[in-house]
Amino acid sequence: MQSALPSTLPSLAGLTKQELAEKLVAIGVDAGKARMRAEQLWRWIYHYGVTEFSQMTNVAKELRATLAEHYTLARPEIVTQQTSQDGTRKWLIRFGTGVEAECVFIPDVGRSGALCVSSQVGCTLNCTFCHTGTQKLVRNLSAAEIVQQVMIARDALGEWPTSNEDRALTNIVFMGMGEPLYNLDNVASAIDIISDGDGISISRRRITVSTAGVAPKIAELGERTGAMLAISLHATNDELRNQLVPLNKKYNLEELFAAIRAYPSLGNAKRVTFEYVMLKGVNDSLPEAKALVKLLAGIPAKINLIPFNPWPGAPYECSDWETIEKFAEVLNRAGYSSPIRTPRGRDILAACGQLRSESVKQRASERLKTGAQ
Repeated sequence: MQSALPSTLPSLAGLTKQELAEKLVAIGVDAGKARMRAEQLWRWIYHYGVTEFSQMTNVAKELRATLAEHYTLARPEIVTQQTSQDGTRKWLIRFGTGVEAECVFIPDVGRSGALCVSSQVGCTLNCTFCHTGTQKLVRNLSAAEIVQQVMIARDALGEWPTSNEDRALTNIVFMGMGEPLYNLDNVASAIDIISDGDGISISRRRITVSTAGVAPKIAELGERTGAMLAISLHATNDELRNQLVPLNKKYNLEELFAAIRAYPSLGNAKRVTFEYVMLKGVNDSLPEAKALVKLLAGIPAKINLIPFNPWPGAPYECSDWETIEKFAEVLNRAGYSSPIRTPRGRDILAACGQLRSESVKQRASERLKTGAQ
């Protein structure tokens, strides 16, 4: 079990091979041997998931002792962990004072289960349907902090050592807090670590990065990561999308779709996922569905229809189920896979668009009840 008190020593969990080698040199390991030693540490950290240097049986005892004096393998502090009635699991993780983010494990999606990770604490995009977007940006998460979310989930799921059989966690989706393409360097580095075959070993084809439409960075994402692309779309014309996704005022649909069509290796084996939240009386009409078909013409795509997850003070309601099904039927007839995403984890505030903001609000209200400052 992880200690309730976070270690004061810096953790090696989440670092790249180059960073591990640098940490070894810093404690006196010969620079010529540091790379080989870093390979050893890498396998223990990311394949076996060890949390104590004493477990690294093929590392010299003296080096293990020196490592333990200067570093730790501890994960960040878990503030809360919750399990939904439907099996969804959520962790609120503290990376530092005032720096907290959530990640969510959703079972029974993809090949088995998906972990929704955050790339920022807070968000700058202010999408009007998303409660997470009402929280101001605190900072980008480092590559290590992104990877640590995966490690915490694998700790809880008993996924060490890495195996390609009977995994619970098979897919990673960058659909948590923040806009991943505004933190692309760290996201790309994290994907390099997560996908490495000697460690966590989750295929790049099972890693999806979702963007609200930072068009100039989309091609770079594909070139640097080889990840699957998801677009948080939600509207078929600029006028409406400007309201729902204010980023559209900077990169309109024409510019966005030019970038999507240029995404590397796009094809039937590598389709773009378009996320479309269903808002009653706003974007859910049959003419909208037909406009969506026209907009996606020529793009290998699938559409995730997302029933709106309401939150206190939200200016929208969820579309009626019958309306969503009719909308999906138009897309299906046009040849697009368009599953209706079943809301997961609503009872623990883990559904799409609910991350972190609700936790903050809930904890603030609890403080008021107890009279705490």
